[in-house]
Amino acid sequence: MIMADTWGVPDGRPILFLHGGGQTRHAWNATAQALALKGLYAITLDARGHGESDWAPGGDYRLESFANDVLAVVQALGMPSVLVGASLGGLTALLLEGEIAPGTAMAVVLVDIVPRLEVVGTTRILDFMTRHPDGFATLEEAATAIAQYLPRRERPADATTGLGKVLREQPDGRWRWHWDPAFLSNGTLRAVADVDRLRACARRLRCPTLLVRGRMSDVVSIEGARQFLSDCPHAELVDVSDAGHMVVGDRNDAFTSAVLHFLERARLTPDP
Repeated sequence: MIMADTWGVPDGRPILFLHGGGQTRHAWNATAQALALKGLYAITLDARGHGESDWAPGGDYRLESFANDVLAVVQALGMPSVLVGASLGGLTALLLEGEIAPGTAMAVVLVDIVPRLEVVGTTRILDFMTRHPDGFATLEEAATAIAQYLPRRERPADATTGLGKVLREQPDGRWRWHWDPAFLSNGTLRAVADVDRLRACARRLRCPTLLVRGRMSDVVSIEGARQFLSDCPHAELVDVSDAGHMVVGDRNDAFTSAVLHFLERARLTPDP
């Protein structure tokens, strides 16, 4: 079962938000609410093995499986949708539209993700995701670990607020991430490493496409972004200042504005 939240009216144009690895659908709340106010039907999904969605039987976390889950949602909606994906969610959208089911997307927004990723940044992310296998004694301890992982982002006074959406309190009293540890399987990692396959997907994109990059990202370099634009010449690039790989959390205002203006240029928002 895939869990989702919705904003707006169901007869609006559907826009599906696909979070990054280790995140949940709640990462998109502010943007989804803003786009719903523009007449779009915003849907945020918990990917398999994440948040409140079911963990995959047999640990099936292949990129194809993530993509087919999204395809099932689009088919249930009965019409192509705008796909907005960060990191893993972006690769899911890229594979779905560029290989598995072209025509599923009316537009694609990739959030700090391209086929060619930087080793330094991806290693840093994997290190953080695997650094606390026994979880945390308290939410405050978890907030401290997140602050160390995101040193450029100012730590809010209420840093533990909302952490219950990304952590689960276990019977032993410890808080562990709200995702299946089996997610970090070879199936997912092999797909991320298959640059040639993902570049082929980029070349096959025909719908309006936007790449939103964090200017301070250590995952997507400007060279990686340029390679993507070479493979997908009609794509647009927005480089968000003061943002790293976690663009949505670092500069949600700039991110939301970039997506909205892109959709307006592509004539995918309702007339005022």
